[in-house]
Amino acid sequence: MGSYTAAARSLSVSPSAVSKSVQRLEQRLGVSLFTRTTRSLTLTPEGRDLHERAVRLLRDAEEIEQAALTARSEPAGLLRVTVPLPVAVHLIAPALPAFLRRHPRVTVDLQVDDRIVDLVDLVEQGIDVAVRIGTLEDSRLLSRRLAPYRLCCFAAPDYLAERGTPTHPDDLKDHDTVSLRYQSTGQAYRWPFKIGDHETEVVPASGITVNASEALVASVVAGGGVGMLATFIAAPLVKGGKLVRILPEFAVERSNITALWPESRRANPAVRAFLDMLQRLPTEEPAAGSETRADDISLTPRLIADRRRKPDQ
Repeated sequence: MGSYTAAARSLSVSPSAVSKSVQRLEQRLGVSLFTRTTRSLTLTPEGRDLHERAVRLLRDAEEIEQAALTARSEPAGLLRVTVPLPVAVHLIAPALPAFLRRHPRVTVDLQVDDRIVDLVDLVEQGIDVAVRIGTLEDSRLLSRRLAPYRLCCFAAPDYLAERGTPTHPDDLKDHDTVSLRYQSTGQAYRWPFKIGDHETEVVPASGITVNASEALVASVVAGGGVGMLATFIAAPLVKGGKLVRILPEFAVERSNITALWPESRRANPAVRAFLDMLQRLPTEEPAAGSETRADDISLTPRLIADRRRKPDQ
C-alpha cells in the first residue's frame, strides 16, 4: 500500500506495530525486505519474491477452504459481484429476485463499478465475480463470455413521426442525435455500422452528449433524437412502445461482455450458480413482431396509438 501508515490504517493497528512486525520478520529471515527513503517505501528483490510466495500460499489456503465449502451441494453464503452500470440495471438486477428464489441461502452484494479489473484488487476486495464490457487485458482471472448482443439505432415514435425515419447511416446528418462520452477517457463513443462486408465508425454531430448510458436512454425516449444502444438496454422500451429500432440492417454484433472470477472461487457453488445465471441472461434483441416497425412511423402519434389498440385494422 506504499507506506507503513496506509498498511496500519488498513489493518486497524498502529504504524509502530507494522514497523516492529517488519523488523522482526527481517531479523528472522536475515534479509532486508524494503528499501526506505524519506519519500518512498519499495520492496527489495528479496521482499518481492517473499511477497509473491506468500500470496500463492494464501491463495492455496483459500482454495482449500473453497473445496471444503463445495461439499455442500447447495449454493450458500455472501456473493460479492462488481458490474458496470448498464449491465447491472438492464441485465443482472432484474434477474436477481428469481436467482435468490432459486438459491435462498445465497445473499448478493451487487457493486456497480466501471473500473478495470485487476487480479490483486479483485482478491483483496473479496470480489467473487466481476462482469465487464469491452476488450480486457490478459490476466490470471478465469473468464467466460456472455451471450452476444447487437448495437443498433433507436428513436422515440413521436420523433420519427415528426422527422421521418433514416434509411441509411448517412441520413443521420439530417437528424438530431444523442451521443455518449466515456467517463474514463472523455472520448466520444464512435457509432459502429456494418455496411456490406465492412464495419465503419462515425461520430455524429450531436446536440446532446452525455457520459452515462441511463441519461442517453432518457434523452432518446424523451424525443431528443436518434441514439445508439445495446439491444439488451432497448428491448423493454421497444416492447413498451417507447422506442423504435431503426437501421436494423446496419446493426453490429458484439460478444464482449465477460464474467471474470479468481481461480480460488472456481469450486464455490454460489459462484457456479451465478455464472450459470449469467449465461442465460437475455441479451438478444426482441423477436420479430414484438416491436413497432419503423415503417409504421409515417402515421401520426395518435394514429400509432390507435393502431396498437386495434392491430387488425
